[in-house]
Amino acid sequence: MDDVRVAAIASLTPLEELDSDPFLVDTRGQHALCARWADDKGYVVARKLLFYGMRPDHAALWADVEAGAVDLFVAANERVLARAVTSVSGFRDECARRGVRVETACPDEPACEPEYDAAAKAGVHRRLSMPTAGYDGS
Repeated sequence: MDDVRVAAIASLTPLEELDSDPFLVDTRGQHALCARWADDKGYVVARKLLFYGMRPDHAALWADVEAGAVDLFVAANERVLARAVTSVSGFRDECARRGVRVETACPDEPACEPEYDAAAKAGVHRRLSMPTAGYDGS
């Protein structure tokens, strides 16, 4: 059986919004939620995408689909998808037109999102504000 190849979409959200919505800022957490969703279904995450306000018809969204490297898109939830693309309905329409599924890993948001206490928020802040290229939060 061929693996279903997933492109996990995370939203780029300014660090200033960490206190108001830490999950939208935590791209690593968004990708981890998508990876768990894919793993539970027996799918393989082929791409990790980071977008903010991408047009639904932008070539960067579709390059991997056109190359045959991606079978479906998944975002952690609707809030993430709404930040990642300029129009969720337009993106869903474009997916339908191209015959590509789009899913959300956590349709009952925020029920499956991680808890963010002060220490968790500080960890996200530290990881995202480090000026060193390649810093992975370790």
